[in-house]
Formats: sequence, structure tokens, C-alpha cells
Amino acid sequence: MQDQPRKTLSKPNRTTSAKPADNSVALLDIKPDSLAFSLAGAAQAVAYVLEGTALPQALSKVFAQTDAQPQARGAIQDISYRTMRQVGKVDALLKAMTNKTPEPALLYGLLCCALTLLVRNEGEEAPYEDFVVVDQAVNAASSNSHMVFAKGMVNAVLRRYLREKDELLKLVSKQPAAVWNYPQWWVDQTKAAWPQDWQTILNAGNVAPPMTLRVNQRQTSPQAYLALLAEHGIAASQIGPVAIKLKKPMPVQLIPGFEDGMVSVQDAAAQLAAPLLDIAPGMRVLDACAAPGGKTGHLLELADIDLLALDVDPVRIEKIHNNLARLKLFGTIKDGDASRSGWWDRKPFDRILADVPCTASGVVRRHPDSRWLRRKTDTAQLAALSTRILDNLWRMLAPGGKMLMVTCSIWPAESELQAAAFAERHGAIRLAAPGQLLPSLGNPSDPDNEHDGLFYALFQKPMQN
Repeated sequence: MQDQPRKTLSKPNRTTSAKPADNSVALLDIKPDSLAFSLAGAAQAVAYVLEGTALPQALSKVFAQTDAQPQARGAIQDISYRTMRQVGKVDALLKAMTNKTPEPALLYGLLCCALTLLVRNEGEEAPYEDFVVVDQAVNAASSNSHMVFAKGMVNAVLRRYLREKDELLKLVSKQPAAVWNYPQWWVDQTKAAWPQDWQTILNAGNVAPPMTLRVNQRQTSPQAYLALLAEHGIAASQIGPVAIKLKKPMPVQLIPGFEDGMVSVQDAAAQLAAPLLDIAPGMRVLDACAAPGGKTGHLLELADIDLLALDVDPVRIEKIHNNLARLKLFGTIKDGDASRSGWWDRKPFDRILADVPCTASGVVRRHPDSRWLRRKTDTAQLAALSTRILDNLWRMLAPGGKMLMVTCSIWPAESELQAAAFAERHGAIRLAAPGQLLPSLGNPSDPDNEHDGLFYALFQKPMQN
């Protein structure tokens, strides 16, 4: 479910025009391998997000409009994700340096992206030299008919930031949105849920996540795959039973064995799901809300089961097909709503994986746009939808069968409170499971233990008398 951006950001607060469409990203006299090209593309993606489009879809639109090549796509994506993690701060800086919100949305996006590359935390390595960022941002503005009128303003704003950055950063440090880079309601909700850990949680969401792989045990072992990575000069470490964390993220096309299904990209916390269901060969298993198919693939790697992968989104269902084809695994994939039963053949399942909808507050570092696209009311709405899904799936579970509830939320209304209410409502037997995992950046005693904030609750259906 996509929602509108938060109301306190400058750009969504506009009341007039500035729709970032009409091929406004089309560039003239600009090299496709330049930072200017990447800045212009990222600016358009950010503008789309601030108008209400999720970042992955925004990037897809930009790539189609610009015909960007792989290297440029990588740079555009990197800058866009960096910017969405810093929108609160750079928005506050822009307000401090300009008399009114820069228009159109594309120009605002360009300034946000350029400032993001200039604003750095202590000890953080600069992705580009300051003078290069300023020069290339001006070139990006000059290359586009929607921004060329403001190239002087772009130059002036960025140079002013470099001259006065200490004073400006001190000024905006008094604003919570600039300090935490979240809407105020998100900060408040996290603080209420986790009064001892809220700062760590918010900080974790502002750091790029590690790239973690899941080793396909049908093809190889973690030890053998680590040796293969070493042969290719790729530094990595094992952080779970079949979880391998790369020291540096890289395009999947460069990961040894990826195209052959030897490994999949999956966070260490998400890799806990499939083993918790304790599946055995021949079992009838439902993976509800299955797209994009990461957990589906993991289930099929563990045992020869009769698996049905269900999802309501036809576009995302295609990703399940692609994932299973790459892994050379087979299951039934169906388009269906897990809150309804029209797709069910009335045959009970031995195991059900219910990865229910939520605000994704536990994986915000992977989806930094979500904090700006969500509304405070989404928590209650999504919890109500999850309740309907869980209640519907429970009647499809065989007596003695197990159902695993999974969310990628850190908020109790979507996780523990939901699970407790479900168990009481149905007399479900609650089995051992990890419960709430908080987003982790690792710690000195266990630096490799980095994972997202997922929640797990495992239920068993009582045997009928």
C-alpha cells in the first residue's frame, strides 16, 4: 500500500504544479557516465518519491526515461537511497538557505541529492570531492530545460553550504526531523515502543544495510562457498547457519554462482523463517504473501515439499517465478488474496508461512523512502488487514499443523500484540520462536551480527478431539 509523503517536508507541502513527469529527466549535452547525469537521474527519482511513488518504482521510471546504462543506474540508485536516508536534514538545510521552496520538484530533488553528497557524519568517507559535487550539480541543472533557469541558484546554495556548514548544521540540529531523518510521529512511535533502544533503532535505519547471502544447501555448503568467494578475491564471513555477509555489497551479476542458484540475497533475520516451520518431505506447505519469493525458495531448498506460493500482486508474482527458475526449484504459484479463500481447494496445509502486511518499520534501512510515504494511521490499518489474513489462514491449517507469523515491523500493534491476540482468539498453542528482533548494526563482541528488525511467532493448531 502506497501513501502520500509526510506533510512536513517542503516538497509535498506544495499546493501548485511541479509534477515531475513529461520526460523532465530527459538530458541534453551531458555525458551518461558523468556524476551530473547520475545526479539528474537521482533528482528525478527523489522528486517522484516526494510525490508519492515508492523508490524502486521511481527508479524504474527514471531508468526507462534515461536509458541509463548499468554503471549509471548503480550511481543513480546509490545517490537516491543516500538521499532518502537524509531527507529530513537536507530539507531543513534548504529551508535555512532559501526564502521559499525550490521549484519545480526536480530542482528540489537535485538540491537534496547534491547536499546529501556534501553532508557527512564525522569519520564518514566522502563519496565525491566537494568541488566535483558542486560543479556536476550545476551541470545537471544546465542540462535540463526544467532546471536551467536555476543553475546560478544551485551553485549559490551549495557553495553557501560549504562556507557556512558548521553554523548551518548547528542550526538544524535543534530540529528532530533533521537529527533523526524521520517524521516526528515515527520517532514518537519508536520511542514509545522501545524507550531503552529507540535511538539505536533509528540510527540503524539511517545506515546502508549489509549484503547477506543465503547458501543453497542443495548445491553447496557455506564453507565451500566461502572458499569460492576467496578464490574470487571477495571478502566475506559466515553469520548464520547458511548466511554469508559480504564485506562490501556488489551487483548480483558479479556474485559467483548467483545466476546458477548457488546463493540468494536474503537478510540474516529473514533466513530464520523457513527452518522454524520444521518442514519434512511430502508436507503440504503454504507460503502466503510470498512475493518476491525469498522465503519460498528457502523452503524448497530445505525439503521436497508440496508448496503453494500465494500473492495478490501479479507483478510481484513474476518475481517468485524468476527466483524459483534461477534456483531450479519448483512449486505452485498462484494469484490470490490471503484474506479470502476463493483460491483454496479445501485441502488443509501441514505448514503455513504467513508473512503478513505491515509498515516495514523494521527494514527501513533497506527501504528508506517508506518513512516518508507512510502515515501514522497505517499501523492500525495494516494490523487489521493482518488479523483478517491470520484468521483466514488458520482455518486452512491441519490439526497439529504449524503456522509461522512473520512481520518486518518493530511496532507491537503489528507484532507481539497481534500475535498474543491471535493466540487467545483461536486457542493456538504458541511454540518457541525468536519473537521481536530489533534492527542490529552489530556490536563489539559480535560485529558480524547485523540483521533487520523482524518479528516471529510460531503457533500449533490443537489436535481435534
